[in-house]
Amino acid sequence: MTSAPSFLPCVIIPVYNHGSTVRGTVAAVDRYGMAIYLVDDGSEAPTRPALDDIAREFPRVRLTRLPCNCGKGAAVITALRRAHAEGMTHALQIDADGQHDTSDIARFIALGRAHPAAVVCGQPVYDGSVPKWRLYGRYLTHFWVWIETLSFGVKDAMCGFRLYPLAATSALIDAVRLPSRMDFDIAIVVHLAWRGAPIENLPTRVVYPPGGTSHFDMLRDNLRISRTHTRLIFGMLLRLPMLLGRRIGQLARQ
Repeated sequence: MTSAPSFLPCVIIPVYNHGSTVRGTVAAVDRYGMAIYLVDDGSEAPTRPALDDIAREFPRVRLTRLPCNCGKGAAVITALRRAHAEGMTHALQIDADGQHDTSDIARFIALGRAHPAAVVCGQPVYDGSVPKWRLYGRYLTHFWVWIETLSFGVKDAMCGFRLYPLAATSALIDAVRLPSRMDFDIAIVVHLAWRGAPIENLPTRVVYPPGGTSHFDMLRDNLRISRTHTRLIFGMLLRLPMLLGRRIGQLARQ
């Protein structure tokens, strides 16, 4: 009987109307020799045929299509479930729009290999291209996540460049109803931290390319994020004795 691999990472890329950028992202990722799970989140033309071409051109690409635009969270969950079912142990989530520095993939994988139980979270290092309202808005989420986890361990809960340990992550998504839209990245990392997953933070360059495709809706997504933080605060209060006990234990070991 052959034992399961101890470390078999892959890459997952949620796609929604990123026809102009996704091929470049896939080509950059493909250099690392890992399986690539593309999830088409109900894209329109010309992205749909572009994804078909990519799947034919790159043998490591495994394309899944959702029947409609279900949201970034739904697309990532679809990829996480498929990757875990197909024997992968870790999944590196990266955006399709070219914001994330693919040259850092080796660093994520190395840190994940060294800490296989950990979630490796990208900690953005921005240049002047970042919209100021996006930059300053993140600090409010940082504040709430620190309260929700009773820890400064998660440096940035909104960055979509992160490595998940699939056993723990799949168990979570089977047990908890997570958001399906832009608030997904926040909710899943808080829930994983609650479950005791170690958090490793990796500084990584994030850019906003000119003419890039962003699907962040200023009103609706901020309302969703506010609603998610409200739910997470109540979740934290229910777990307060456990979180306090864990925190006291950590301090005692220092």
